[in-house]
Amino acid sequence: MKRYSIKCLPGNLEYIDILKEMDNEYVVRFTRNNDGNIKTTEETITRHLFNICVQTGYLNPTTEVSAAGSFAASA
Repeated sequence: MKRYSIKCLPGNLEYIDILKEMDNEYVVRFTRNNDGNIKTTEETITRHLFNICVQTGYLNPTTEVSAAGSFAASA
C-alpha cells in the first residue's frame, strides 16, 4: 500500500493511502487527524487528478506514520 502525506495546516496530520489501483482511478483512504479528532473516509479519485496533486506538491510520498503521529521522511 502506498501512502502520501497531504499538504495541510500546521498542527494537522493528513494522509492518503492507495487501497486499490484500477484502469483510470484509485480507491483511496483519507485519514485526517485534527487535534486528536481522527476522521477516515474511503473514496475514488481519478488517476489524472491524483497525478496533478502529486505534481503540484499537494500530495507527497511518505513511508509510514510513526508512533508520535508524524511522518517519516521518504528516501
